[in-house]
Amino acid sequence: MEKEIKSIFWGMIIIFVLIISYFFIPGLDSIRREAFIFVAILGFILLILGIILIYRTIKLKKKGKEKLFFILTGISPAGMVLGSILHNFFYALGIIFEDNILLNKFFEILHVTSFLLSLIVFPVLFIIGAIGIILIERKK
Repeated sequence: MEKEIKSIFWGMIIIFVLIISYFFIPGLDSIRREAFIFVAILGFILLILGIILIYRTIKLKKKGKEKLFFILTGISPAGMVLGSILHNFFYALGIIFEDNILLNKFFEILHVTSFLLSLIVFPVLFIIGAIGIILIERKK
């Protein structure tokens, strides 16, 4: 792994662990609101690093599984951010159209789906990509 990609990758791992820790470490209830801006900034940095990782992966012409895992790891933060934005957008549309049962249910399905993608699917894909990269690098 090239030095620049290695630094980006491990930086993403550290930031991901910090963000996950915010949600799962017990006893942080008293400071969660105050720390949220810090977590949001970390999420933005993770997104930027993901974009850079994808760009560097394509520029360095990675091949095969290595390319797949780097792209998967890089694109997952974008999916998390986009899923969160879409969740809120569809939730708001559901409220706007609460008088129309069909549209209300449609937007409810969309906001729940984007929420699950953002909170479960994309973080799992990030972990799969990261583990794949680590395993490939250990074989080298």
